[in-house]
Amino acid sequence: MKNKTSFYLIGISFVSTIGGFLFGYDTAIIAGCNTFLETHFQLSPAMLGWVVSSALLGTILGCIISGTITDRFGRKKALILSALLLSVSAFGSMLPPQFLGNTENALWFTSNPDFAFKFLIIIRMIGGIGVGITSVVAPVYISELTLPENRGKMVSLYQLSITLGILLAFLMDCIVLNRAGENAGIISNDPGLWRWLFVDELWRGMFGTEIPIALLFLILLFFVPESPRWLVTQGRNEEAMKTMIKIDGEEHAKLQMIEINEMVHAETGGFKELLEPFMRIPLLIGILLPMFAHLSGIAAIMYFAPNIINESIASVENAFLGAVLVGIVNSAFTFVAIMNIEKFGRRKLLLIGVTGAFISLTGVGILFAIGSNLVIIPLLFYVASFAFSFGPIVWVIISEIFPTRIRGLAVSIGSFSLMVTGFFITLTNPIMIKAIMPSGTFFVYAILTLPAIWFIWKFVPETKGKTLEEIEKFWIEKHNKRKDIHR
Repeated sequence: MKNKTSFYLIGISFVSTIGGFLFGYDTAIIAGCNTFLETHFQLSPAMLGWVVSSALLGTILGCIISGTITDRFGRKKALILSALLLSVSAFGSMLPPQFLGNTENALWFTSNPDFAFKFLIIIRMIGGIGVGITSVVAPVYISELTLPENRGKMVSLYQLSITLGILLAFLMDCIVLNRAGENAGIISNDPGLWRWLFVDELWRGMFGTEIPIALLFLILLFFVPESPRWLVTQGRNEEAMKTMIKIDGEEHAKLQMIEINEMVHAETGGFKELLEPFMRIPLLIGILLPMFAHLSGIAAIMYFAPNIINESIASVENAFLGAVLVGIVNSAFTFVAIMNIEKFGRRKLLLIGVTGAFISLTGVGILFAIGSNLVIIPLLFYVASFAFSFGPIVWVIISEIFPTRIRGLAVSIGSFSLMVTGFFITLTNPIMIKAIMPSGTFFVYAILTLPAIWFIWKFVPETKGKTLEEIEKFWIEKHNKRKDIHR
């Protein structure tokens, strides 16, 4: 029974983590497009920051609406909506109106460059909405299906899928660039569709590689079950029981159902419960921990990796290979987190990783300041530090510290905090690099990691091995103890 159960849960988690894969792929694929978009649309640093961060602006809207959607309509339907939006965005990002090359045989009714640029911004924002929804729903969905002893690992798989998406995006950018060769980005009058997409305006082909992944995600979602914990909140206990039996057998399912029903009936739901006194510290963690993660500059490093590396080595080809190396390290050290999160716990890995991030970001700033071409070394050390701490553990913690009825709403607020910060960092990165140079930019990112170390030490508890209901009881008991002390 255990083997069947394990394979069933792994299958469900695999499907839901494709959303994370698309998160990484959709937001990172533009890293290879930046140079060609800059030339194609004649972009200033501010406008380049805008086009790269447009998807992140969409994620903010996705986070805002995701809490209501997932708590009202269920985790599965919310994920299906995100897959639809990502599919539309993948097609649309490849096909903004043509305004260069053979415009007499253009595939669009217009070839106006301003319209094309606005179209690209809007369609990237639509994909961002899909990413924002899946960033909230997928960790919640996985955490609600998984047993306490494996929850950290299973939710961390979501972050691993993000890093693998980023890695594949960097690899695809490299492959498309190498296949185009010396003609990459050079406009010709060849009317061929393949040349148009993968040579003349190869950024289109880079975006288009997301299409099959988005469609696969959409199709597979129709075969996964709804979250049993959400079903209980809707009074659909029989459906919930069937799913839980498939996950871990009838005996354990009955025990879990008793505990879930007890806590669900004690919950009120909505903003009213989120603002309850016992929820103040969890809410603070849910907002500030994701914010601190992106203040360290990870979004800028992932989305501008070739540009940043090119600042120190002045070689486009080597910069792209360096970006692939960033993706490999990111994935490898996320796997380190997965293998150790249940052994060492969330808090210890966070403290070690964030301290490492501060040291390495300082190193990047120093090497940029002295003009060294070895910037890639501390940059990779930073990526590794982030990957086994902030990267996966933020998602694990914010998906497990809130009650079931408001988990979707609460995680959407945490994800909103993360996306707003990521948008701000990505939008300002090209401007900061021009204004205060790469060295100054990375010194700023290093300084912004210091408050995170204090905050984690002071406020973030250890949650490994606890059921979601036990974590909820922990906050209530902690609040009651504080009340007794102050009486």
